[in-house]
Amino acid sequence: MKASKLVTTASVSALLVGMSGVAQADNWRYAHEEYEGDVQDVFAYAFKEHIEDNSDHTVQVYRFGELGESDDIMEQTQNGILQFVNQSPGFTGSLIPEAQIFFIPYLLPTDEETVLEFFDESEAINEMFPELYAEQGLELLQMYPEGEMVVTTNEPFTSPEGLDNKKIRTMTNPLLSETYDAFGATPTPLPWGEVYGGLQTGVIDGQENPIFWIESGGLYEVSPHLTFTGHGWFTTAMMANQDFYEGLSEEDQQLVQEASEVAYDHTIEHIQGLAEESLEKIQEASDEVTVTRLNEEQIQAFRERAPQVEEAFLEMTGERGEELLNQFKEDLEEVSSDEE
Repeated sequence: MKASKLVTTASVSALLVGMSGVAQADNWRYAHEEYEGDVQDVFAYAFKEHIEDNSDHTVQVYRFGELGESDDIMEQTQNGILQFVNQSPGFTGSLIPEAQIFFIPYLLPTDEETVLEFFDESEAINEMFPELYAEQGLELLQMYPEGEMVVTTNEPFTSPEGLDNKKIRTMTNPLLSETYDAFGATPTPLPWGEVYGGLQTGVIDGQENPIFWIESGGLYEVSPHLTFTGHGWFTTAMMANQDFYEGLSEEDQQLVQEASEVAYDHTIEHIQGLAEESLEKIQEASDEVTVTRLNEEQIQAFRERAPQVEEAFLEMTGERGEELLNQFKEDLEEVSSDEE
């Protein structure tokens, strides 16, 4: 099990030392939600390298647990303590309800090439989302996929009935709870730092994450049955405190944009083949692990329950959510037709 560091008053206070003005700071602070070598960490260090190679600025990267949980680092970014943050819509959904769109099951395809093209070309992602984030004082720099979601449980399952009465951990995201409720499970919101222990003690019966995160976090050790349901991809977003960003010189704004684009390209290359490598490591490490890939008939039983989640999304987000969802579907249709 990977041990997480709890945020302390001292660690946050240390960030404030010497901060005469965030907008003029030469040492920029960047926090993300993952461990060393994980996808968000790869992105952060590619960003850091480009900034430091092309300016006198430095970037201090904080990994999961060093400044608290996801909610903590978002609050610190909005307050200007951090200049940059990487947070998935799974947590941002409580702040920006429309960001929960990524948790409508079976909306995104599972084919890696199609997903990557979608993120590159989607009008919803590249034009509509920045406006939504700006309303919360955030400059959205990149949205990118990390990997297909995989469900781990204490027992194998192949149907919604197999999830009956199963307590599945969810992020603090109302729509993700709707998804697992629709799938027949009992959604159980839990901070990431408590997931391993919760699986180990039976507080929860399962959880979902990309396969590299299941390997990195050692979740397969206490939740050994892996099921590929094909219901979605884990998506994340890298953003800046908007006041900080707007206070930068035009040259530094361009530098930040270029660094985020370089980091995006590097990370997209990194994730290709990562799921296969991570699964191989898991299977080498444990003889107890089982891997189930649902067939089309089995997937259909779950897909039939997706419309109620889409309906819940629209109820939560109103006209803006409907507009975003329509654009999402239009973008996906264009990418899918390109593949044919």
